[in-house]
Amino acid sequence: PGRRLDDNAHVLVRWTDGARGTILASQTSPGHYNDLSVRIYGDRAGLEWSGTRPEELRFSVHGEETRTLVRGGHGSTAEARRVSRMPAAHPEGYIEAFANFYRDAADIIRAHRSGGAVDPARAAQVPDVVDGARGVKFVAAAVESNAASGAWTAARFGG
Repeated sequence: PGRRLDDNAHVLVRWTDGARGTILASQTSPGHYNDLSVRIYGDRAGLEWSGTRPEELRFSVHGEETRTLVRGGHGSTAEARRVSRMPAAHPEGYIEAFANFYRDAADIIRAHRSGGAVDPARAAQVPDVVDGARGVKFVAAAVESNAASGAWTAARFGG
């Protein structure tokens, strides 16, 4: 009551390649204290990550036993090891994730200023102005849809 935007949103999305998804954003779910969770399911497998168990990534292939991958554990990629400060089973958390993000952003800014090369793999992980504008357009489309009783509303991201 009295808020300009809702504390709870269920958003249906459709990407340009036809993939569909659901985004649930809630500050009103009892028992879920800042529980940022991401679940991605496709034709062959699914991934799940939860901020309440940040060291783990669940990987489920259809017809196979679910595997739990541990941050810094066996099979970690070089990039995963680069952004891990502590060995597996030693909690590493929320603040460190932001530290990695800010370090990469600072490295990219320094490279641009000095005329040096920017690592495209690292640059792809740091949002830019276009990403920010897309985020604003996405939220604006969700608010517009809500005002229209949940009518499908396209978020136009083109030039």
